[in-house]
Amino acid sequence: MKRMGILCCCLLTLVLSSLPLHAQQTPTSETTAAASPEVPKAVADKLGQLDQRVAAAQSSADNAWMLVSAALVLMMTGPGLALFYGGLVRQKNVLAIMMQSFALMAVITVLWALVGYSLCFGGSGPVIGNFQFALLRGVGVMPNADYAATLPQLTFMVYQLMFAIITPALITGATAERMKFSGTLLFMTLWFLIVYAPMAHMVWGRGGFLNASLGGKFPTLDFAGGTVVHITSGVSALVCALYIGKRVGYPKQPMPPHSMVLSFIGACLLWVGWFGFNAGSALASNGLASSAFVATHFGSAAAALSWSAAEWLKNGRASALGAISGAVAGLVAITPAAGFVGPLPALLIGFIAGAFCYWMVTKFKAIFGYDDALDAFGVHGAGGTIGAVLTGVFAQSVINPIFGDGKAVGALDGHWAQVGNQLVGALLAWVFAIVGTLVILKIVDAISGIRVSEEHEVEGLDITQHGEEAYNLEA
Repeated sequence: MKRMGILCCCLLTLVLSSLPLHAQQTPTSETTAAASPEVPKAVADKLGQLDQRVAAAQSSADNAWMLVSAALVLMMTGPGLALFYGGLVRQKNVLAIMMQSFALMAVITVLWALVGYSLCFGGSGPVIGNFQFALLRGVGVMPNADYAATLPQLTFMVYQLMFAIITPALITGATAERMKFSGTLLFMTLWFLIVYAPMAHMVWGRGGFLNASLGGKFPTLDFAGGTVVHITSGVSALVCALYIGKRVGYPKQPMPPHSMVLSFIGACLLWVGWFGFNAGSALASNGLASSAFVATHFGSAAAALSWSAAEWLKNGRASALGAISGAVAGLVAITPAAGFVGPLPALLIGFIAGAFCYWMVTKFKAIFGYDDALDAFGVHGAGGTIGAVLTGVFAQSVINPIFGDGKAVGALDGHWAQVGNQLVGALLAWVFAIVGTLVILKIVDAISGIRVSEEHEVEGLDITQHGEEAYNLEA
């Protein structure tokens, strides 16, 4: 014990004696910097400036990408959708269907500035926003941290506007060649306020009933608009087609597309523009945007092949119309899932959607006999619904940990309850679309009328609604 005590004292003495040895070493630049009170402050200032520059660079990159994405989404309506729909109608109606898309670019923009943006993204109610941002009050270059912390709110606002423009334009595919232009304008105005605005707030707005990241009771995964855009527009299109009735001569009289070339160009523009639609919904130029970009492309390609394969098996050949329709169906179905799935699940979702939408367009429509002129419901309503449900199956936290790190997102992660949430979101979108559209149609029919006269329909809407012809075919 005595020897142990002596050993401990020696060790303690050695440790204590070593401390001043370090302090007495020749000062170096590092020890001088540590001892100087001015240098740490200067370093801290430089680090702070560096952080600011990095943040500014990130904000600039995000802003640039989102402005490009906004332009891409606008391109989806005009010229993309205008050409796609314009080629599918008969020659006497091509200007009329194009004019409907173009007019909505103007009408929805004005409504958006007045109250639309505020109803979608103002406040924190469960169903619809408030008038916090009415007349774009308070919407400037400072970010809204609830939605996009690195973007000017003006950029976020104008990007979301492009979604609001194309959504009602999709409905015109079902009412093509027989709906009044005046009735279209009034219907779309009311539809935007009564159907689109509540759905957009419920899914994407703070506190919305279906919002997955900002306090929703039934968190529905909808990365870029499967429920908000495609289910609502597609189901509303079906309701409109049933309410207005069939075109004169349908289905006995052949009504082939007047220009597959226009539709082909329009479909390709839609495919390219969809990268802004889906990858832009990451709201940043980051890895999630890249993942959504890849998923979008893969889903569309797989759907084009599956639609064409189904058509080939049935008819012995694959048509250009089938290929482009399949590509659009794939884009629709992958939209809600784009930011939650990897490349291989995207291929599977697209493949399922292409075959399913082909069946809806060729079999389901024939069984029930409705005249959805350009298959808005068969592609957007059906594709949006199957895409929303499959999102709940294939979503993974490794792609997008929307519920927090380590928490399961979709069924592949073991969270099968998410499929139920997706069904709730899809069902609510169906109900909103059906009820809202029926009410609006009754109102519009009473005020201005919905359908043109039979005489005007036979003559064509280009002449009777706009006093113009699409082509001057004089020698």
